[in-house]
Amino acid sequence: MNRILIKNAKIVNEGSIFEGDLLIEDKYIKEIADSISAKSSDIKIIDAEGNYLIPGAIDDQVHFREPGLTHKGNIETESRAAVAGGITSFIEQPNTVPNAVTQELLEEKYQRAAETSYANYSFMMGGTNDNLEEVLKTNPKNVAGIKLFLGSSTGNMLVDNEEVLEKIFSSTPMLIAVHCEDEATIRENLEKYKEEFGDDIPMKYHPLIRSAEACYKSSSKAIELAKKTGARLHIFHVSTAIETELFTNKIPLEEKKITAEVCVHHLWFSDADYEKKGSLIKWNPAVKTSADRDALWEALLDDRIDVIATDHAPHTLEEKKNPYTSAPSGGPLVQHAVVAMFEAYHQGKISIEKIVEKMAHNPAKLFKIEKRGFIREGYYADLAIVNPGMPWSVKKENILYKCGWSPFEGTNFKSRITHTFVNGQLVYNNSKVKDIRCGERLLFDRE
Repeated sequence: MNRILIKNAKIVNEGSIFEGDLLIEDKYIKEIADSISAKSSDIKIIDAEGNYLIPGAIDDQVHFREPGLTHKGNIETESRAAVAGGITSFIEQPNTVPNAVTQELLEEKYQRAAETSYANYSFMMGGTNDNLEEVLKTNPKNVAGIKLFLGSSTGNMLVDNEEVLEKIFSSTPMLIAVHCEDEATIRENLEKYKEEFGDDIPMKYHPLIRSAEACYKSSSKAIELAKKTGARLHIFHVSTAIETELFTNKIPLEEKKITAEVCVHHLWFSDADYEKKGSLIKWNPAVKTSADRDALWEALLDDRIDVIATDHAPHTLEEKKNPYTSAPSGGPLVQHAVVAMFEAYHQGKISIEKIVEKMAHNPAKLFKIEKRGFIREGYYADLAIVNPGMPWSVKKENILYKCGWSPFEGTNFKSRITHTFVNGQLVYNNSKVKDIRCGERLLFDRE
């Protein structure tokens, strides 16, 4: 039997931090107490004194590029980077090649993850203009949700037929997650800048092409449709101040029908960083102004925004070096997301309890994930130990993404993930990922 005893940890859970011990038996958290003694010689003891023990982060939006785009990343490489970053579960998006828009193609991704994933996994079913029948076959017990692109992005899956949209919104009880950018607005803006610069548009114009107006127009329309149909709507990667006004903190998360996510890059970077970082911070939706960033922080902290995620979306450096119109949007983030948020804690922007709420508890609540996201007896032992005073810097040689680069390269972090446990197994230990692929399919507590 796998038994691990974590001693003297600062356990962060459900709004409080308390010093204590935690016993793992097989896949589960067996006991949490002020002090637990090792009753048998086969128990592995880890002394976590001075360190935080947090529930493993649940990243509700990643693009791991398998199948079809595996020169950029795959389930094995990117889940390996995720566990090194304290992320123990991920929800992957359908814009792979082929797109996951039939039950058969969706299930193939699950089969692949069962063989290769270091972290727990779920995959979203993709909606298109013509696959409603397939969407409605999706099992709410073992699939995270339905993903719709209301603005084109990598692996174009744009849903722009309003009749189809309304049908999807009104006929599925499942959570519908959306990428919101208004396509007509973006195309019009792009043409204007292409007339001036051709294909080599300076990167600083990206947030003016994929503008705040494009985001708001699409998000507000999706929310209007959700209210009209009663759909359960989750808006991915909110990036503007104006959009934050669309969400409420007047009711508990469990009662919300409309929820929102913010991504690490929109909390970290601003348009001032394009000059130095260029296409490395080219995302859809775009990183916008520092005023937008401040408003996102405010909405996150007052609970209008419910979840912090990554939108991890690797591309090769060669692809990123292309001129504006052909340089793809997206970047790798799973290895550095948790420590980036701990950096924000050191800067006085957010508490550790709030980081855990937004990166572990809330994704578990929002998707109704069974027995994960909390440090509770009987729950899966998906955990990370964070040393808050162990500085390190992001360098080529310690980047684990298959694409080999990070927008955080050169950044110094004060905190470090020292251990990560997935289903009770110690998969990451002091800078080394062990060859233990024990990720399991996420299950959901839904009717």
